[in-house]
Amino acid sequence: MILKGSQRSGGQNLAAHLSNIHDNEHVRLHELRGFASDDLRGAFKEAEAISLGTKCRQYLYSLSMSPPESASVSEEVFERTIEKIEKRLGLEGQPRAIVFHEKEGRRHAHCVWSRIDADTMTARQISFPKIKLMEISRELYLEQGWKMPRGLANAAERNPTNFTLAEWQQAKRQNIDPRWLKQTVQDCWKRSDGARAFVSSLEQHGLFLAKGDKRSHVLVDYGGEVYSLPRTLGLKTKDVRARLGDGADLPDVAATHAKIGERMVPAMRRHIAEARKEFLGRSATLGHYKMEMTHLHRDARMKLETRHATEQETETHERAARLPKGIRGLWHRITGRYQEVRRENEREAEMMRERQARERQELIERQLAQRQVLQKQFKEMRRNQADLLLGLRRDVGRFLHLSKPQGLGLRGGLGLKL
Repeated sequence: MILKGSQRSGGQNLAAHLSNIHDNEHVRLHELRGFASDDLRGAFKEAEAISLGTKCRQYLYSLSMSPPESASVSEEVFERTIEKIEKRLGLEGQPRAIVFHEKEGRRHAHCVWSRIDADTMTARQISFPKIKLMEISRELYLEQGWKMPRGLANAAERNPTNFTLAEWQQAKRQNIDPRWLKQTVQDCWKRSDGARAFVSSLEQHGLFLAKGDKRSHVLVDYGGEVYSLPRTLGLKTKDVRARLGDGADLPDVAATHAKIGERMVPAMRRHIAEARKEFLGRSATLGHYKMEMTHLHRDARMKLETRHATEQETETHERAARLPKGIRGLWHRITGRYQEVRRENEREAEMMRERQARERQELIERQLAQRQVLQKQFKEMRRNQADLLLGLRRDVGRFLHLSKPQGLGLRGGLGLKL
């Protein structure tokens, strides 16, 4: 289970995010402990109000828990994990909220604690949280028998293609997967022993190498978006210059834009547009199925919750009726029979809660299994689309190579990225 936590403020924004039913197919507030309010907004407002009596600004600690994709994790496992984290981080007894989210056939959980100790009016100090969360995560993978990610087993083996939010947003504007961009450029760099080989390798994947205004080397895609080459490679500028030179003989971004306009083949544009149109059509069909499935699943859960509430009310009345009142009740207290009936009532109430929890978990697991079948179709469709676009990128690279004037050398070593 991947665990990510951070100290933060902005309780109302966090409450809105955790309650977001638009980006999540199912949202369930599992627990509110230590708050007077019965909703997230009110609870986090309480935490913020108490924090005003201290110097603490990041008065919340927010944790997300994401199990492996194929794992079926019960609420009990999530709860045990939260208790363990709470103890390790020094948040025992603090007010907290637990929320379950379901999306694309997977369930994950969020837990948010108030860091403010109301008795001492000080913030709980959380030391080395990343190290502690990683330790707990490793323990969970071992306890549950899950296959541990290499990056978790050995920090030196983490995925080298991690990217920042800014890179992600920039890539999404151009419909580019930033993982593909980083990994492709890094692979080209590893296979190349000099500037010419690097440019040639980039060209096979349709990327232009150019000279930026302030950076010696940049990448330009077919839409004109500019990327820092050192940042994409994860290297220092001096290391890039050591292999490619200072970039003085490269065309600038404006010249590269002009070259892209000359070389972009109109027929390839039509092929790409057609492929995307077909993909959107298939995606819309599956999206409709997903919407119908989500409505059916929500309806089933609402019916189950209604039935559970009715059962709880009925059985509570039945158990209350077993406790005699008046003179008979006094006699039962004297003889000890009253306490026996009360203990039996408590035992039955606990059995009812356990039974309802099992029924809720079984329904969730059935629905997750159904959703995962649909999610496999989404993944296959996206994989096929990615393969198709990859082939088109290579075709464009070949067309550009054929149309490139001979003898251009490094200055003409340009490509484009679709």
